[in-house]
Amino acid sequence: MDFLELAKQRCTTRGFTGGIIGKSHLDRILSAGRVAPSACNMQPQRIIVVQQSDNILKIQKAYRTFGSQCVLIVCQDKRNALVRPFDGKCSGDLDIGIICDHMMLAARELNIGSVMVGLFDPEIIRKDFNIPEYIEPTALLLLGYPDKGFLSADRHITERKTLSDTVMYESYNEQSQVAFKDFQ
Repeated sequence: MDFLELAKQRCTTRGFTGGIIGKSHLDRILSAGRVAPSACNMQPQRIIVVQQSDNILKIQKAYRTFGSQCVLIVCQDKRNALVRPFDGKCSGDLDIGIICDHMMLAARELNIGSVMVGLFDPEIIRKDFNIPEYIEPTALLLLGYPDKGFLSADRHITERKTLSDTVMYESYNEQSQVAFKDFQ
């Protein structure tokens, strides 16, 4: 499949059938995360695969699971974090985002839906899954088969900002964006 077409077909899924993801498909999704780039190849990801119903219930204390029977707790190891010396920005959040994106695209290629969640209570996750302090729960990746199918890839035509709304060349200049829109 063409990459841009795959990217357009990936969509957030907030309703799953409850079907079980087979091991070969799960391994393929996890492998896509494994080969994702990370800053200086630090590979900070530590992923807890949650599929047992009692553990799904633990996750539901921190965030909704929308019927998913497979949740990946995507954490970052903070012990050897790459920190930008100029302002103290840690690369770990970016790395985890890239890793999750790779896994979401791999899932979509397999007709598996996904939603990446950052708005969850990390302390509940940390406590209920025995996660040490130096490991930071960063994202939940809910996986499963969509109960209402996938959204149309054509939705980007109306639901996404145009390139001229989000891209500038050579420097930040909102005026050039306004001027560019006037000529469209």
